[in-house]
Amino acid sequence: MTQPIIGIDLGTTNSLIAVFEEGAPRLLANALGHRLTPSVVSFDDGAVLVGEAARDRQTTHPKQTAAAFKRAMGTETTFALGPKSLRAEELSSLVLRKLKDDAEAALGQTIRDVVVSVPAYFNQGQRQATMAACAMADLNAVRLVNEPTAAALAYGLQDREGESQFLVFDLGGGTFDVTVLEHFDGVMEVKASSGDAFLGGEDFSEALAKTMADKIGTPWAKLGADIQQQLRLQADVAKRHLSGKDEYEARIKIDSTHHGLTLTRTDFETACAALIKRLHRPIERCFYDTGLDTDGLDRVILVGGATRMPMIRQMVARQFRRLPEMTIDPDHAVALGAAVQAALVAHDRALDDVVMTDVSPFSVGIETATRLKNGTSIHGFFQPIIERNTPLPASRQQIFSTMSDNQTNLRIDIYQGEAPKVSDNVHLGRFDINVPKGKAGQESMFVRVTYDPSGLIEVEATSISTGKQAGIVISDNVSNLTEADIAKKLKQMQAFKMHPREDEANVTFMARIRRLYEMAAGDDRHMLQDILMAFEAALEGQDPAEIARMRGDMGETLDRIDDYYVS
Repeated sequence: MTQPIIGIDLGTTNSLIAVFEEGAPRLLANALGHRLTPSVVSFDDGAVLVGEAARDRQTTHPKQTAAAFKRAMGTETTFALGPKSLRAEELSSLVLRKLKDDAEAALGQTIRDVVVSVPAYFNQGQRQATMAACAMADLNAVRLVNEPTAAALAYGLQDREGESQFLVFDLGGGTFDVTVLEHFDGVMEVKASSGDAFLGGEDFSEALAKTMADKIGTPWAKLGADIQQQLRLQADVAKRHLSGKDEYEARIKIDSTHHGLTLTRTDFETACAALIKRLHRPIERCFYDTGLDTDGLDRVILVGGATRMPMIRQMVARQFRRLPEMTIDPDHAVALGAAVQAALVAHDRALDDVVMTDVSPFSVGIETATRLKNGTSIHGFFQPIIERNTPLPASRQQIFSTMSDNQTNLRIDIYQGEAPKVSDNVHLGRFDINVPKGKAGQESMFVRVTYDPSGLIEVEATSISTGKQAGIVISDNVSNLTEADIAKKLKQMQAFKMHPREDEANVTFMARIRRLYEMAAGDDRHMLQDILMAFEAALEGQDPAEIARMRGDMGETLDRIDDYYVS
């Protein structure tokens, strides 16, 4: 049996897995039977928890739990989980390995090849970190697909005929992307992409959490990290309720004092006004790059769980003067589209009439210098060679000359970004090329940049006078971690003590009891303690049937307490 290539939506808040079967993508459930797996990792006495059990430990064990680490991909940032300190790609690899295990259990096959979604506005370093996370999870990422592009693929299968220009508005837990596409006769062509890699639903939750702190009467900056995390989680609950109601009553416990807060939808919208403004700039950049305006669009599609907020739907409706579409669950569209991309990579016959093209999300170019009239040279300027939103594959070249007399060496530094100074862009790599001695400006060379849809960038310099060449290949498969580093970290990841799949429901159940105990008071707290002791006794008895029965019986009580304290 041929191993399938699965699609993965590696999200900031939640992650999903999907497979393409019988001409259509299908979401796969995790070990608990749920489609969404929280992108949260926690350590519990040397064992690693991933998903719902880890999420419930955010309130009870915040110093052993990490979430929203996707934003730190491609950086040196580390997250302390008790005695351990892990980078974002290491934490992401644990989420990916959990998804891999769940996919293998659901399909009854070994999984190796995957297509993983990334924000369209992820730079090369962030994409490389994603590839490194896959390698550490023992997965082969055959392709990275931009999240709005994936969503467009999921929608494109519903309507393969006709012609239209449409926009995908993708606001997830941690990132925002906007992409304009053209669809005609089974071909989907990306015209432009833009976004903000540090704007998402988590920011809206934090804005509301700061409003809650103001209502309590304590400035946000003066609250401890544990209290801030508690407020963020309560704000996340309030955010969901305010999507369907005008008011929400929040209950917060700070230093043994219980606070009751009334939050209104107006409070929420006021707190998030600055975030709403930030959404406009990427949209304007897309329109500028395509030359389109709102009248040139036939459809606007909402993707990402944060688009469920009424203020987002209202903002989109006002901006584009039309009602946005949400015919596919916004949490599911990217994973479904990643599975479609996986099928395209595998040349699935069901997709023979589907063609997908993409663009470069950032400009790629080199560092240059300029000489002032007084003879002074100023370095550090960025000269784009492939401009942002150029259709891929693309190959462009420009001519550059020496700056100094008798210069024999030229160093080519490659950057990615839109800033005029290279110091504000992302450095991708460098190489040197030798040239004959001569007067300043006498020796010239062609510098060619080639960029393909898989993320591979080749930069080549050719001396015009000698024909000598030098160059470098920059691939998504390369990371700031060496192959030896990845191999070492893969071994470390495999050494972590993972809870068996058959125990995951029990681990999650106990984490939920502890979370509710932390939140509850009075008789409910005593009841939860009794439930915890009884369940631990059942676990000691090691009778799976009895343990499952107790989970079902006790679950009704937990549901009641949960509804009281968070609804």
